[in-house]
Amino acid sequence: MTHLRSRRRLGLAVPLVLSLTATLGFLPTASSAAPLTEPAVQATDASSLAYVVNTRTDHRTIESVKKAIRAAGGTVVTAYERIGVIVVHSANPEFARTIRAVRGVQSAGATRTAPLKAAGTTDEGPVQPLTKQQAAKIVGAAKGATTGTATPEPLEADQWDLRAIGADKAAQINPGSRKVTVAVIDTGVDDTHPDLAPNFSASQSANCVGGKADTSEGAWRPYTSGDYHGTHVAGEIAAARNGVGVAGVAPGVKVAGIKVSDPDSGLFYPENVVCAFVFAADHGVEITNNSYYVDPWLYNCKDDPDQKAIVDAVNRAQLYAQRKGTLHVASAGNSNHDLASDAIEDASSPNDTTPVPRTIDPSVCLDIPTQLPGVLTVSATGVQKAKSYYSSYGHRVVDVAAPGGDGRYQVPDTPSKNGRILSTLPDGGYGFLQGTSMASPHAAGVAALLKSRYPKATPAQLTALLKVQADNPGCPDSYDQNGDGTQDAVCEGGKRLNGFYGAGIVDALDAVD
Repeated sequence: MTHLRSRRRLGLAVPLVLSLTATLGFLPTASSAAPLTEPAVQATDASSLAYVVNTRTDHRTIESVKKAIRAAGGTVVTAYERIGVIVVHSANPEFARTIRAVRGVQSAGATRTAPLKAAGTTDEGPVQPLTKQQAAKIVGAAKGATTGTATPEPLEADQWDLRAIGADKAAQINPGSRKVTVAVIDTGVDDTHPDLAPNFSASQSANCVGGKADTSEGAWRPYTSGDYHGTHVAGEIAAARNGVGVAGVAPGVKVAGIKVSDPDSGLFYPENVVCAFVFAADHGVEITNNSYYVDPWLYNCKDDPDQKAIVDAVNRAQLYAQRKGTLHVASAGNSNHDLASDAIEDASSPNDTTPVPRTIDPSVCLDIPTQLPGVLTVSATGVQKAKSYYSSYGHRVVDVAAPGGDGRYQVPDTPSKNGRILSTLPDGGYGFLQGTSMASPHAAGVAALLKSRYPKATPAQLTALLKVQADNPGCPDSYDQNGDGTQDAVCEGGKRLNGFYGAGIVDALDAVD
Protein backbone atom coordinates (compact mmCIF):
# COMPACT_ATOMS: atom_id res chain seq x y z
CA MET A 1 0.00 0.00 0.00
CA THR A 2 4.51 2.30 -2.06
CA HIS A 3 1.23 3.23 -1.44
CA LEU A 4 3.53 0.52 -1.48
CA ARG A 5 3.39 0.06 1.48
CA SER A 6 4.89 -3.15 0.02
CA ARG A 7 8.31 -3.39 -1.60
CA ARG A 8 7.19 -2.38 -5.08
CA ARG A 9 5.30 0.48 -3.60
CA LEU A 10 8.07 1.20 -1.18
CA GLY A 11 10.44 2.05 -3.98
CA LEU A 12 11.28 5.25 -2.10
CA ALA A 13 14.79 4.21 -1.26
CA VAL A 14 17.26 1.46 -2.03
CA PRO A 15 17.71 -0.72 1.07
CA LEU A 16 21.11 -0.69 2.71
CA VAL A 17 21.85 -4.20 3.87
CA LEU A 18 23.98 -4.99 6.87
CA SER A 19 25.32 -8.51 6.45
CA LEU A 20 27.18 -8.50 9.71
CA THR A 21 26.98 -12.14 10.72
CA ALA A 22 30.66 -12.84 10.70
CA THR A 23 32.08 -9.37 10.11
CA LEU A 24 31.78 -7.82 13.55
CA GLY A 25 31.13 -10.83 15.71
CA PHE A 26 27.99 -9.58 17.44
CA LEU A 27 25.61 -11.73 15.43
CA PRO A 28 25.57 -15.48 16.00
CA THR A 29 26.81 -17.43 13.03
CA ALA A 30 23.79 -18.71 11.14
CA SER A 31 23.72 -22.47 10.80
CA SER A 32 22.27 -21.94 7.35
CA ALA A 33 20.74 -19.23 5.25
CA ALA A 34 17.01 -18.76 5.66
CA PRO A 35 15.31 -21.66 3.91
CA LEU A 36 13.38 -19.41 1.58
CA THR A 37 10.29 -21.05 0.18
CA GLU A 38 9.64 -22.29 -3.31
CA PRO A 39 6.43 -20.91 -4.83
CA ALA A 40 3.73 -23.49 -5.43
CA VAL A 41 2.98 -23.66 -9.13
CA GLN A 42 -0.67 -22.99 -9.84
CA ALA A 43 -2.10 -25.78 -11.95
CA THR A 44 -4.43 -23.68 -14.01
CA ASP A 45 -5.09 -22.82 -17.62
CA ALA A 46 -3.15 -19.77 -18.80
CA SER A 47 -6.39 -17.96 -19.66
CA SER A 48 -8.00 -18.45 -16.24
CA LEU A 49 -8.87 -15.56 -13.96
CA ALA A 50 -9.40 -15.58 -10.20
CA TYR A 51 -12.75 -14.40 -8.78
CA VAL A 52 -14.41 -13.74 -5.46
CA VAL A 53 -18.08 -14.62 -5.18
CA ASN A 54 -19.90 -13.13 -2.19
CA THR A 55 -23.08 -14.81 -0.99
CA ARG A 56 -25.43 -15.11 1.94
CA THR A 57 -23.85 -17.15 4.70
CA ASP A 58 -26.41 -19.94 5.13
CA HIS A 59 -25.16 -23.38 4.11
CA ARG A 60 -27.99 -24.03 1.66
CA THR A 61 -27.25 -20.85 -0.33
CA ILE A 62 -23.52 -21.53 -0.41
CA GLU A 63 -23.98 -25.08 -1.69
CA SER A 64 -26.42 -23.86 -4.33
CA VAL A 65 -23.96 -21.17 -5.47
CA LYS A 66 -21.10 -23.69 -5.59
CA LYS A 67 -23.19 -25.82 -7.94
CA ALA A 68 -23.86 -22.78 -10.12
CA ILE A 69 -20.15 -21.95 -10.13
CA ARG A 70 -19.31 -25.37 -11.52
CA ALA A 71 -22.07 -25.07 -14.10
CA ALA A 72 -20.62 -21.72 -15.23
CA GLY A 73 -17.19 -23.21 -15.78
CA GLY A 74 -15.67 -22.29 -12.45
CA THR A 75 -13.52 -24.24 -10.00
CA VAL A 76 -13.93 -23.56 -6.29
CA VAL A 77 -10.51 -22.96 -4.72
CA THR A 78 -11.87 -22.49 -1.22
CA ALA A 79 -15.01 -21.25 0.50
CA TYR A 80 -15.06 -19.13 3.64
CA GLU A 81 -18.60 -20.05 4.57
CA ARG A 82 -18.76 -18.03 7.80
CA ILE A 83 -18.37 -14.81 5.82
CA GLY A 84 -19.93 -15.99 2.54
CA VAL A 85 -16.83 -15.56 0.35
CA ILE A 86 -15.95 -18.16 -2.28
CA VAL A 87 -12.64 -18.04 -4.18
CA VAL A 88 -12.97 -19.31 -7.76
CA HIS A 89 -10.83 -19.87 -10.86
CA SER A 90 -12.47 -19.83 -14.26
CA ALA A 91 -11.46 -19.55 -17.91
CA ASN A 92 -15.01 -18.62 -18.93
CA PRO A 93 -14.96 -14.94 -20.00
CA GLU A 94 -18.67 -14.71 -19.11
CA PHE A 95 -18.23 -16.24 -15.65
CA ALA A 96 -18.70 -13.08 -13.59
CA ARG A 97 -21.74 -11.89 -15.53
CA THR A 98 -23.30 -15.35 -15.34
CA ILE A 99 -22.69 -15.89 -11.63
CA ARG A 100 -23.96 -12.43 -10.63
CA ALA A 101 -27.40 -13.49 -11.87
CA VAL A 102 -27.48 -16.54 -9.57
CA ARG A 103 -29.87 -16.40 -6.63
CA GLY A 104 -28.01 -15.79 -3.35
CA VAL A 105 -25.02 -14.11 -5.01
CA GLN A 106 -24.64 -10.59 -3.62
CA SER A 107 -21.57 -9.57 -5.62
CA ALA A 108 -18.95 -11.28 -7.75
CA GLY A 109 -15.97 -10.16 -9.76
CA ALA A 110 -12.47 -10.81 -11.01
CA THR A 111 -9.67 -10.10 -8.56
CA ARG A 112 -7.18 -9.24 -11.32
CA THR A 113 -7.17 -8.05 -14.90
CA ALA A 114 -4.43 -10.40 -16.13
CA PRO A 115 -4.80 -14.18 -16.46
CA LEU A 116 -3.30 -16.43 -13.83
CA LYS A 117 0.31 -17.35 -14.59
CA ALA A 118 2.63 -20.15 -13.61
CA ALA A 119 4.60 -19.14 -10.54
CA GLY A 120 8.04 -17.56 -10.76
CA THR A 121 10.33 -15.58 -8.51
CA THR A 122 10.80 -11.84 -8.51
CA ASP A 123 14.14 -10.09 -8.78
CA GLU A 124 14.59 -6.88 -6.85
CA GLY A 125 18.07 -6.27 -8.20
CA PRO A 126 21.25 -5.74 -6.20
CA VAL A 127 21.17 -4.24 -2.74
CA GLN A 128 23.62 -1.59 -1.48
CA PRO A 129 25.61 -3.06 1.42
CA LEU A 130 27.02 -0.99 4.24
CA THR A 131 30.78 -1.16 4.53
CA LYS A 132 32.36 -2.77 7.54
CA GLN A 133 33.57 0.67 8.58
CA GLN A 134 30.04 2.10 8.54
CA ALA A 135 28.69 -0.81 10.52
CA ALA A 136 31.49 -0.56 13.07
CA LYS A 137 30.73 3.14 13.52
CA ILE A 138 27.10 2.36 14.39
CA VAL A 139 28.09 -0.38 16.82
CA GLY A 140 30.66 1.84 18.50
CA ALA A 141 28.15 4.64 18.92
CA ALA A 142 25.63 2.23 20.41
CA LYS A 143 28.13 1.03 23.02
CA GLY A 144 28.71 4.55 24.23
CA ALA A 145 25.15 5.80 23.94
CA THR A 146 22.76 6.51 26.80
CA THR A 147 19.47 5.87 25.11
CA GLY A 148 17.40 5.25 28.21
CA THR A 149 17.78 1.49 27.96
CA ALA A 150 19.91 -0.58 30.29
CA THR A 151 21.53 -2.55 27.46
CA PRO A 152 21.19 -0.89 24.04
CA GLU A 153 21.22 -3.20 21.04
CA PRO A 154 24.37 -3.04 18.88
CA LEU A 155 22.71 -1.06 16.07
CA GLU A 156 20.31 0.94 18.22
CA ALA A 157 22.25 4.18 17.84
CA ASP A 158 20.78 4.40 14.34
CA GLN A 159 17.21 3.72 15.51
CA TRP A 160 16.11 7.32 15.93
CA ASP A 161 12.54 6.09 15.47
CA LEU A 162 12.51 4.20 18.78
CA ARG A 163 13.64 7.28 20.68
CA ALA A 164 11.13 9.48 18.82
CA ILE A 165 8.22 7.56 20.38
CA GLY A 166 9.88 6.59 23.67
CA ALA A 167 10.05 2.91 22.78
CA ASP A 168 13.57 2.56 24.21
CA LYS A 169 12.36 3.72 27.63
CA ALA A 170 9.07 1.82 27.35
CA ALA A 171 10.98 -1.45 27.02
CA GLN A 172 12.35 -0.99 30.54
CA ILE A 173 8.83 -0.74 31.95
CA ASN A 174 6.94 -3.25 29.82
CA PRO A 175 8.38 -4.77 26.64
CA GLY A 176 5.06 -6.43 25.87
CA SER A 177 3.37 -9.70 26.71
CA ARG A 178 4.06 -13.10 25.16
CA LYS A 179 0.28 -13.51 25.12
CA VAL A 180 -0.02 -10.85 22.37
CA THR A 181 0.74 -11.65 18.72
CA VAL A 182 1.05 -9.22 15.82
CA ALA A 183 0.65 -10.93 12.44
CA VAL A 184 2.52 -9.33 9.55
CA ILE A 185 0.39 -9.73 6.41
CA ASP A 186 3.05 -9.19 3.79
CA THR A 187 5.76 -10.77 1.61
CA GLY A 188 6.69 -13.36 4.22
CA VAL A 189 8.82 -13.27 7.36
CA ASP A 190 12.23 -14.89 7.77
CA ASP A 191 11.75 -16.49 11.18
CA THR A 192 15.35 -17.77 11.18
CA HIS A 193 16.68 -14.24 11.61
CA PRO A 194 18.42 -14.05 15.02
CA ASP A 195 16.46 -10.94 15.98
CA LEU A 196 13.09 -12.51 15.06
CA ALA A 197 13.49 -16.17 16.00
CA PRO A 198 13.03 -15.59 19.78
CA ASN A 199 9.61 -13.99 19.27
CA PHE A 200 8.28 -15.81 16.21
CA SER A 201 5.00 -17.72 16.39
CA ALA A 202 4.98 -20.47 13.76
CA SER A 203 1.59 -21.77 14.90
CA GLN A 204 0.02 -18.45 13.88
CA SER A 205 1.83 -18.19 10.53
CA ALA A 206 0.89 -19.34 7.02
CA ASN A 207 1.15 -18.82 3.28
CA CYS A 208 -2.19 -17.52 1.98
CA VAL A 209 -1.17 -17.11 -1.67
CA GLY A 210 -3.94 -18.49 -3.85
CA GLY A 211 -6.59 -17.85 -1.21
CA LYS A 212 -6.11 -20.98 0.90
CA ALA A 213 -3.83 -21.20 3.94
CA ASP A 214 -0.73 -23.40 3.78
CA THR A 215 0.71 -23.98 7.26
CA SER A 216 3.49 -26.36 6.30
CA GLU A 217 6.88 -25.67 7.88
CA GLY A 218 8.42 -22.49 6.51
CA ALA A 219 5.56 -21.73 4.10
CA TRP A 220 5.43 -18.22 5.58
CA ARG A 221 9.01 -17.37 4.63
CA PRO A 222 9.88 -15.01 1.75
CA TYR A 223 10.49 -16.54 -1.67
CA THR A 224 13.91 -14.90 -2.01
CA SER A 225 16.06 -12.46 -0.08
CA GLY A 226 14.68 -9.81 -2.43
CA ASP A 227 11.27 -10.22 -0.79
CA TYR A 228 12.51 -8.39 2.28
CA HIS A 229 9.54 -6.17 3.02
CA GLY A 230 7.71 -8.40 5.51
CA THR A 231 10.89 -9.26 7.41
CA HIS A 232 11.72 -5.56 7.75
CA VAL A 233 8.22 -4.82 9.05
CA ALA A 234 8.37 -7.72 11.55
CA GLY A 235 11.62 -6.42 13.03
CA GLU A 236 10.17 -2.96 13.54
CA ILE A 237 7.40 -4.51 15.61
CA ALA A 238 9.11 -7.20 17.65
CA ALA A 239 12.86 -7.59 17.09
CA ALA A 240 14.08 -9.02 20.39
CA ARG A 241 16.27 -7.17 22.86
CA ASN A 242 18.82 -9.96 22.89
CA GLY A 243 22.12 -8.20 22.30
CA VAL A 244 21.83 -8.77 18.56
CA GLY A 245 21.32 -6.08 15.92
CA VAL A 246 18.24 -3.94 16.49
CA ALA A 247 15.20 -3.74 18.76
CA GLY A 248 11.50 -3.59 17.95
CA VAL A 249 8.89 -1.27 19.41
CA ALA A 250 7.41 -4.16 21.40
CA PRO A 251 10.34 -6.57 21.87
CA GLY A 252 8.43 -8.83 24.27
CA VAL A 253 5.43 -9.69 22.09
CA LYS A 254 5.17 -12.44 19.51
CA VAL A 255 5.18 -11.85 15.77
CA ALA A 256 3.73 -14.07 13.04
CA GLY A 257 4.02 -14.01 9.25
CA ILE A 258 1.14 -14.47 6.82
CA LYS A 259 2.46 -14.37 3.28
CA VAL A 260 0.13 -12.91 0.64
CA SER A 261 2.46 -11.69 -2.13
CA ASP A 262 2.13 -13.38 -5.51
CA PRO A 263 5.38 -15.21 -6.37
CA ASP A 264 5.32 -14.08 -10.00
CA SER A 265 4.34 -10.43 -9.70
CA GLY A 266 4.73 -9.61 -6.01
CA LEU A 267 1.15 -8.28 -6.00
CA PHE A 268 -1.23 -8.62 -3.05
CA TYR A 269 -4.40 -10.07 -4.57
CA PRO A 270 -7.77 -9.92 -2.76
CA GLU A 271 -8.28 -13.64 -2.23
CA ASN A 272 -4.88 -13.85 -0.51
CA VAL A 273 -5.78 -11.02 1.86
CA VAL A 274 -9.21 -12.53 2.59
CA CYS A 275 -7.45 -15.74 3.58
CA ALA A 276 -5.00 -13.82 5.77
CA PHE A 277 -7.65 -11.98 7.77
CA VAL A 278 -9.68 -15.14 8.35
CA PHE A 279 -6.58 -17.15 9.28
CA ALA A 280 -5.43 -14.48 11.74
CA ALA A 281 -8.83 -14.37 13.38
CA ASP A 282 -9.13 -18.14 13.66
CA HIS A 283 -5.65 -18.46 15.16
CA GLY A 284 -6.01 -15.95 17.97
CA VAL A 285 -4.01 -13.07 16.51
CA GLU A 286 -4.63 -9.85 18.44
CA ILE A 287 -3.27 -7.36 15.86
CA THR A 288 -2.51 -7.48 12.14
CA ASN A 289 -0.14 -5.13 10.34
CA ASN A 290 -1.10 -4.22 6.78
CA SER A 291 1.64 -2.29 4.95
CA TYR A 292 0.13 -2.67 1.48
CA TYR A 293 -2.93 -2.00 -0.60
CA VAL A 294 -4.96 -4.77 -2.19
CA ASP A 295 -4.07 -5.12 -5.88
CA PRO A 296 -4.68 -4.54 -8.70
CA TRP A 297 -6.58 -1.30 -7.96
CA LEU A 298 -5.07 1.51 -5.87
CA TYR A 299 -8.65 2.62 -5.27
CA ASN A 300 -11.65 0.29 -5.64
CA CYS A 301 -14.74 2.01 -7.04
CA LYS A 302 -17.98 0.38 -5.97
CA ASP A 303 -19.80 1.34 -9.17
CA ASP A 304 -17.59 -1.21 -10.97
CA PRO A 305 -18.90 -4.76 -10.30
CA ASP A 306 -15.45 -6.34 -10.12
CA GLN A 307 -14.06 -3.71 -7.76
CA LYS A 308 -17.24 -3.82 -5.64
CA ALA A 309 -16.80 -7.58 -5.21
CA ILE A 310 -13.22 -7.01 -4.05
CA VAL A 311 -14.34 -4.43 -1.47
CA ASP A 312 -17.13 -6.72 -0.25
CA ALA A 313 -14.91 -9.78 0.09
CA VAL A 314 -12.01 -8.09 1.90
CA ASN A 315 -14.37 -6.13 4.14
CA ARG A 316 -16.25 -9.28 5.16
CA ALA A 317 -12.97 -10.92 6.11
CA GLN A 318 -11.57 -8.01 8.08
CA LEU A 319 -14.88 -7.44 9.91
CA TYR A 320 -14.98 -11.13 10.80
CA ALA A 321 -11.54 -10.77 12.35
CA GLN A 322 -12.56 -7.61 14.22
CA ARG A 323 -15.55 -9.43 15.68
CA LYS A 324 -13.17 -12.11 16.97
CA GLY A 325 -11.02 -9.45 18.65
CA THR A 326 -8.37 -8.59 16.04
CA LEU A 327 -7.29 -4.99 15.48
CA HIS A 328 -6.09 -4.16 11.95
CA VAL A 329 -3.41 -1.46 11.54
CA ALA A 330 -2.77 -0.19 7.99
CA SER A 331 -0.52 2.30 6.23
CA ALA A 332 -1.99 5.41 4.62
CA GLY A 333 0.04 5.15 1.41
CA ASN A 334 3.01 6.83 -0.20
CA SER A 335 1.34 8.91 -2.91
CA ASN A 336 1.07 12.16 -0.90
CA HIS A 337 -2.67 11.95 -1.66
CA ASP A 338 -5.26 13.77 0.41
CA LEU A 339 -7.63 10.90 1.19
CA ALA A 340 -10.25 13.41 2.37
CA SER A 341 -10.28 15.41 -0.88
CA ASP A 342 -13.04 15.46 -3.49
CA ALA A 343 -10.89 14.02 -6.28
CA ILE A 344 -7.63 12.10 -6.71
CA GLU A 345 -5.80 11.28 -9.93
CA ASP A 346 -5.10 7.54 -10.04
CA ALA A 347 -2.64 6.79 -12.83
CA SER A 348 -1.48 3.39 -11.56
CA SER A 349 -4.57 1.15 -11.82
CA PRO A 350 -4.83 -1.63 -12.70
CA ASN A 351 -1.23 -2.47 -11.91
CA ASP A 352 -1.27 -6.05 -13.22
CA THR A 353 -1.87 -4.97 -16.84
CA THR A 354 -1.87 -1.53 -18.50
CA PRO A 355 -2.96 1.27 -16.13
CA VAL A 356 -5.75 3.54 -17.32
CA PRO A 357 -5.57 7.03 -15.75
CA ARG A 358 -8.79 8.03 -13.98
CA THR A 359 -10.08 10.59 -11.51
CA ILE A 360 -11.67 9.06 -8.43
CA ASP A 361 -13.58 10.28 -5.39
CA PRO A 362 -11.82 8.71 -2.36
CA SER A 363 -15.04 8.75 -0.37
CA VAL A 364 -16.56 6.17 -2.74
CA CYS A 365 -13.47 4.61 -4.36
CA LEU A 366 -11.63 3.04 -1.47
CA ASP A 367 -8.01 2.26 -0.77
CA ILE A 368 -8.31 -1.13 0.92
CA PRO A 369 -7.82 -2.27 3.58
CA THR A 370 -6.86 1.24 4.74
CA GLN A 371 -10.28 2.85 4.29
CA LEU A 372 -12.41 -0.05 5.47
CA PRO A 373 -14.47 0.47 8.65
CA GLY A 374 -12.62 -0.11 11.90
CA VAL A 375 -9.15 -0.29 10.29
CA LEU A 376 -6.61 1.99 12.00
CA THR A 377 -4.96 4.20 9.35
CA VAL A 378 -1.39 5.46 9.91
CA SER A 379 0.52 8.30 8.22
CA ALA A 380 4.32 8.63 8.32
CA THR A 381 6.62 11.11 10.03
CA GLY A 382 10.37 11.77 10.07
CA VAL A 383 12.84 12.54 12.83
CA GLN A 384 11.62 16.15 13.09
CA LYS A 385 8.07 14.87 13.62
CA ALA A 386 6.89 16.49 10.40
CA LYS A 387 4.79 14.55 7.92
CA SER A 388 7.06 12.58 5.60
CA TYR A 389 7.13 14.10 2.11
CA TYR A 390 5.59 11.02 0.49
CA SER A 391 2.94 10.16 3.07
CA SER A 392 -0.71 10.29 2.14
CA TYR A 393 -2.93 12.04 4.65
CA GLY A 394 -6.51 13.16 5.19
CA HIS A 395 -8.65 14.83 7.85
CA ARG A 396 -10.80 12.21 9.60
CA VAL A 397 -9.22 9.48 7.47
CA VAL A 398 -5.82 9.20 9.16
CA ASP A 399 -6.18 7.95 12.74
CA VAL A 400 -2.63 8.34 14.03
CA ALA A 401 0.90 8.97 12.76
CA ALA A 402 4.17 7.13 13.43
CA PRO A 403 7.81 7.18 12.31
CA GLY A 404 8.12 6.00 8.71
CA GLY A 405 11.27 7.86 7.80
CA ASP A 406 12.14 10.79 5.56
CA GLY A 407 15.57 10.59 4.02
CA ARG A 408 15.03 13.67 1.89
CA TYR A 409 14.12 16.48 4.29
CA GLN A 410 14.51 15.09 7.84
CA VAL A 411 18.03 13.84 8.56
CA PRO A 412 18.80 12.59 12.09
CA ASP A 413 21.96 13.11 14.09
CA THR A 414 22.82 9.40 14.12
CA PRO A 415 26.01 7.59 13.12
CA SER A 416 24.70 6.88 9.62
CA LYS A 417 22.83 10.20 9.26
CA ASN A 418 20.07 8.15 7.62
CA GLY A 419 16.51 9.43 7.91
CA ARG A 420 14.98 6.10 7.04
CA ILE A 421 14.11 3.18 9.33
CA LEU A 422 16.66 0.50 10.23
CA SER A 423 15.31 -3.02 10.68
CA THR A 424 15.78 -6.69 9.90
CA LEU A 425 16.21 -8.24 6.44
CA PRO A 426 16.27 -11.91 5.36
CA ASP A 427 19.38 -14.03 5.87
CA GLY A 428 20.39 -12.27 9.08
CA GLY A 429 20.71 -8.86 7.45
CA TYR A 430 19.68 -5.32 8.34
CA GLY A 431 18.77 -2.38 6.17
CA PHE A 432 17.15 1.02 5.87
CA LEU A 433 13.73 1.59 4.29
CA GLN A 434 11.18 4.39 4.42
CA GLY A 435 7.47 4.61 3.73
CA THR A 436 4.12 4.43 5.41
CA SER A 437 4.94 0.71 5.31
CA MET A 438 7.33 1.51 8.14
CA ALA A 439 4.91 3.80 10.01
CA SER A 440 2.18 1.19 10.33
CA PRO A 441 4.32 -1.36 12.23
CA HIS A 442 5.39 1.32 14.70
CA ALA A 443 1.74 1.95 15.48
CA ALA A 444 1.05 -1.80 15.56
CA GLY A 445 3.90 -2.19 18.05
CA VAL A 446 2.44 0.48 20.35
CA ALA A 447 -0.99 -1.15 19.99
CA ALA A 448 0.62 -4.43 21.09
CA LEU A 449 2.01 -2.70 24.19
CA LEU A 450 -1.46 -1.38 24.97
CA LYS A 451 -2.98 -4.82 24.43
CA SER A 452 -0.36 -6.23 26.83
CA ARG A 453 -1.41 -3.70 29.44
CA TYR A 454 -5.15 -4.02 28.77
CA PRO A 455 -5.61 -7.64 27.62
CA LYS A 456 -9.40 -7.45 27.53
CA ALA A 457 -9.49 -4.34 25.31
CA THR A 458 -11.51 -4.74 22.11
CA PRO A 459 -10.21 -3.50 18.75
CA ALA A 460 -12.32 -0.34 19.12
CA GLN A 461 -11.04 0.23 22.64
CA LEU A 462 -7.44 -0.29 21.51
CA THR A 463 -7.96 2.28 18.78
CA ALA A 464 -9.31 4.75 21.34
CA LEU A 465 -6.39 4.09 23.69
CA LEU A 466 -3.89 4.53 20.88
CA LYS A 467 -5.39 7.93 20.06
CA VAL A 468 -5.51 9.07 23.68
CA GLN A 469 -1.78 8.51 24.24
CA ALA A 470 -0.74 10.07 20.92
CA ASP A 471 1.05 13.43 20.84
CA ASN A 472 -0.24 15.87 18.21
CA PRO A 473 2.11 18.55 16.82
CA GLY A 474 -0.85 20.26 15.12
CA CYS A 475 -0.92 21.48 11.54
CA PRO A 476 2.28 23.27 10.48
CA ASP A 477 2.15 26.93 9.47
CA SER A 478 3.74 25.94 6.18
CA TYR A 479 4.46 22.66 4.40
CA ASP A 480 6.76 23.80 1.61
CA GLN A 481 9.31 21.03 1.89
CA ASN A 482 11.48 21.91 -1.10
CA GLY A 483 11.30 25.67 -0.61
CA ASP A 484 9.84 26.48 -4.02
CA GLY A 485 7.10 28.67 -2.59
CA THR A 486 4.33 26.10 -3.18
CA GLN A 487 2.63 24.11 -0.43
CA ASP A 488 3.39 20.42 -0.97
CA ALA A 489 0.33 19.37 1.02
CA VAL A 490 -2.39 21.13 2.98
CA CYS A 491 -3.15 20.09 6.54
CA GLU A 492 -6.74 20.57 7.69
CA GLY A 493 -8.02 20.37 11.23
CA GLY A 494 -6.88 21.51 14.66
CA LYS A 495 -4.46 20.58 17.41
CA ARG A 496 -6.46 17.59 18.59
CA LEU A 497 -7.32 16.10 15.21
CA ASN A 498 -5.95 16.92 11.77
CA GLY A 499 -5.19 15.46 8.38
CA PHE A 500 -1.42 15.04 8.78
CA TYR A 501 -1.34 13.28 12.15
CA GLY A 502 -4.89 12.21 12.96
CA ALA A 503 -5.02 12.19 16.75
CA GLY A 504 -1.21 12.47 16.90
CA ILE A 505 2.08 10.58 16.78
CA VAL A 506 1.94 7.34 18.77
CA ASP A 507 3.81 7.29 22.09
CA ALA A 508 5.13 3.95 23.35
CA LEU A 509 6.20 5.33 26.72
CA ASP A 510 2.75 6.74 27.44
CA ALA A 511 1.27 3.40 26.40
CA VAL A 512 3.06 1.55 29.20
CA ASP A 513 3.50 4.23 31.86
